[in-house]
Amino acid sequence: MNSRRKFIKQAAAFTGTIPFLGMMDPAFADEFQTRSAKNLSLSPEAGITDEDFWGWIKEQYTVSSNLLYLNNGGVSPQPKCVQDAHIKYYQMANEGPSYYMWRIIDAGREALREKLADLAGCSKEEIAINRNATEALNTVIFGLNLKPGDEVVQSNFDYPNMNNAWKQREKRDGVVVKRAQLTLPEDDDAKVAKQFTDLFTDKTKLVHITHMVNWNGNLLPAKMIADEAKKRGIEVLLDCAHSFGLFDFKFPDTNCDYSGTSLHKFLCAPFGSGLMYIRKEKIKNIWPLLSYPADTQKEDDIRKFENLGTRSMCSEMAIGAAVDFHNVIGSKRKEERIRFLKNYWTEKVLKNPKVKIYTSQDPKRSCAICLFSIEGWKPEDIEARLLDKYKIHVITINWEGIHGVRVTPSVYTSTRDLDRFVKAIDEICRETKEVK
Repeated sequence: MNSRRKFIKQAAAFTGTIPFLGMMDPAFADEFQTRSAKNLSLSPEAGITDEDFWGWIKEQYTVSSNLLYLNNGGVSPQPKCVQDAHIKYYQMANEGPSYYMWRIIDAGREALREKLADLAGCSKEEIAINRNATEALNTVIFGLNLKPGDEVVQSNFDYPNMNNAWKQREKRDGVVVKRAQLTLPEDDDAKVAKQFTDLFTDKTKLVHITHMVNWNGNLLPAKMIADEAKKRGIEVLLDCAHSFGLFDFKFPDTNCDYSGTSLHKFLCAPFGSGLMYIRKEKIKNIWPLLSYPADTQKEDDIRKFENLGTRSMCSEMAIGAAVDFHNVIGSKRKEERIRFLKNYWTEKVLKNPKVKIYTSQDPKRSCAICLFSIEGWKPEDIEARLLDKYKIHVITINWEGIHGVRVTPSVYTSTRDLDRFVKAIDEICRETKEVK
């Protein structure tokens, strides 16, 4: 009960601080607060399954009523308030681009930085606003002062753009990259961590960890690996592309030195928006990908990573509306709702012996993303059948021995949507004998 009171108190504090939504549409902001408070008055279990509240959340999105979109792990749609903010800034910029973009719209950058830092649980001097996780992580990978023979540890389940960046450093600079060969899903955290730490030597300078594996949604024991790395003086780079805005955590909780994420996934910010986190004392050691003023006073300033030139300031500023929308829902409530949705459909399809799941069912190790297969079907054929016959969009995964179809609901996904999906899976299972 005490923890419940604390949760309600924290959520109430969040719902009292939505200036951006209030600026865009005061009536909408007031209704959002009222509905959120009503939902929070319920027990945690009742709140998660309160279809009246979550149905209202769904109404805030402009997703197709015909196409069922279940690839939110790739890129999520934005609620209408975020779209409106983006459009508002875009129209303003077009009234006089160099004036409105550089002098008016971009003047909100520091306030936005502070808002993102609050969500990330760190100082605003540790947050750079950029375009996606690839840009953030590549900035660190190519910006680290590594010399020939220095070792880096990563895994076989890291994202291709990061794998390729490390391969380039191997080829260009003689850096030695060691890859832990994981087998997923795996619920034994100690076993997973050991596969990383067994590769540590006195030459290891950094360990690269994917927080939530995009291929099948497994959450890796990042903190356990990071803690052991720190004992040995090894730095930690954490890929949070799929965990930030989904799981209720803060960057310092993970003990990482560097991180990057895409805000257009579970935070539902504009497409092509992201952030990079670098622990304050580490900033001076990282070279930016693009040039910045040759002023030694800028070496430890996180803003040196934002010297992109003319960029989409309109989409950047609309990130604020996405953060406000997220905060009114609440990080923990959002995480629990999406995990409920993942469990809702998996528990139903697992009643069919032809369906196999490749994602941990442990709530501590999974949330939104889940991978499945159907006996007798190739993953790409399942994906095609779901789209062609049922107008359900998912994606095929073929990576490191994992072959299946990835399904990712979000806050706007309803149980009725998932009933439609489960029915389609049941019908496809009955077709198996007809497929050659």
